[in-house]
This record gives sequence, structure tokens and C-alpha cells, in this order.
Amino acid sequence: MDGDASMVGLLGRVTGTIGPGLVGEVIVRIRGGAEHFLAYPAAGKERIEPGTVVVEHLPPRTVYVTAAYDS
Repeated sequence: MDGDASMVGLLGRVTGTIGPGLVGEVIVRIRGGAEHFLAYPAAGKERIEPGTVVVEHLPPRTVYVTAAYDS
């Protein structure tokens, strides 16, 4: 659970488009470095381009994200 709290709210950089039926990838700056995570949209039909916020973390390497900025 501690890992969950440290990830939620962090900004990530999308390196592969995230959307319905697509597993994307984000890079998140955490623990003094940058780590890659598999990413799914928090809202199932959302398509996400660069600029994301981590809303849920499923250890060890999966996150659910939402757009940080409106396009």
C-alpha cells in the first residue's frame, strides 16, 4: 500500500498511446529516478496522449492514468 500512496498524483510521460484496448507505457519520475510502467486509461474509453496523472498503482508495474491537461 505504501507504494500506492507514493505514485498517486504523479505526472508521467506517455511513451506509447493509451486507449481502449491499448496497453500504453508511461515514464514516471519516482524514487530518485525514472521508471517505466504499463498504463491503462482510468476512464475506459479515454485516449491519452502525452501529459498524464497517475490515479491508481497496481504493484509492481501497472498504473491507471488520466489526462493531465485538456487537449
